[in-house]
Amino acid sequence: MENKNYLYDAVALLKELIAIPSVSRDETRAADKLADFLNMWNLPFGREGNNLWVGCPDWDNNRPTVMLNAHIDTVKPVSSWTRDPFSPDQEYDVIYGLGSNDCGGGLVSLLQAYRIMLYRPRNYNLLWVASAEEEISGQNGLSRVLPLLPKIDVAIVGEPTGMQPAIAEKGLMVIDGYAHGKSGHAARNEGINAIYEALNDLVWLRDYKFRKVSPLLGPTKMTVTVVEGGTQHNVVPDTLHFVIDVRTNEFYQNEYLFNFLCKKMTKCELRARSFRLHSSCISPEHPLIKRCIDRGMQPFGSPTLSDQALMPFPSFKLGPGESSRSHSANEFIKISEMEQAIDTYVALLEGLDLLK
Repeated sequence: MENKNYLYDAVALLKELIAIPSVSRDETRAADKLADFLNMWNLPFGREGNNLWVGCPDWDNNRPTVMLNAHIDTVKPVSSWTRDPFSPDQEYDVIYGLGSNDCGGGLVSLLQAYRIMLYRPRNYNLLWVASAEEEISGQNGLSRVLPLLPKIDVAIVGEPTGMQPAIAEKGLMVIDGYAHGKSGHAARNEGINAIYEALNDLVWLRDYKFRKVSPLLGPTKMTVTVVEGGTQHNVVPDTLHFVIDVRTNEFYQNEYLFNFLCKKMTKCELRARSFRLHSSCISPEHPLIKRCIDRGMQPFGSPTLSDQALMPFPSFKLGPGESSRSHSANEFIKISEMEQAIDTYVALLEGLDLLK
């Protein structure tokens, strides 16, 4: 019955958050609302931009630290919504609204688990962090607040996973490619065609297969997703621009892959937009993952990106809801899923020993 009371608090907070538009880079009002609830529950918090965090009152720097993290921002609502995306409508067990599944349900459930565990015996520190700009991997999100936090040993990330532990996650690197030629009149067969200059490199990118295949994440994949070149039908194009979407498994670091690809290009120049979104994984032998397995949960690898890509410490995704509902019309979360999440988080944290 104790956890039921916390479930009511989770539902109340989630409805308040749904009612506040919080698209990435516009989360101030949602962060303010979270701050109101933290004050109401007498939880002293820190804030950096629109990121908030709460530590435990018995903090001890000699103990390991568990971070509970989820994000407060959402994507923009798609046009096929048939409901008001900012109206937290409840029908029996279901709460509709933008961000309810991704990942408001995880955010509020982790917060209630934090509150439940706050004054229970622990040999570790507990830290709850609500991050901004996750949907765009923004500079003012988790990467802005991490330098202000103490050392973290492991994190549970509340993304929707059907409450199964995602112990590996693919990384992302976006690369711009450029081929150069010389313009001329097409009728006179003048110039150097930048499109033809790029052809062999584009075919190599299409056909190359990376050798190391992850049992959880599968192969590292690269896909040319944008090609732009030429100005009109009778002018030989002097430039070509293309974009490569690279999804890495845990065997390849972005910096290594970029250097490898540059060496394989015969005509094209490559420029990476960022190296910061790495693949992540946690050992199946980690105490938290072993606890998940002991409870009959099935570890898996996730193809979708999250703030885990920014975490230089072990982490895994575990949250209520389903990934298939994210970024879709009429998004929803079930109250029963949040109840299961709170109970599961507490069960994983109760008696956890990270000092062995």
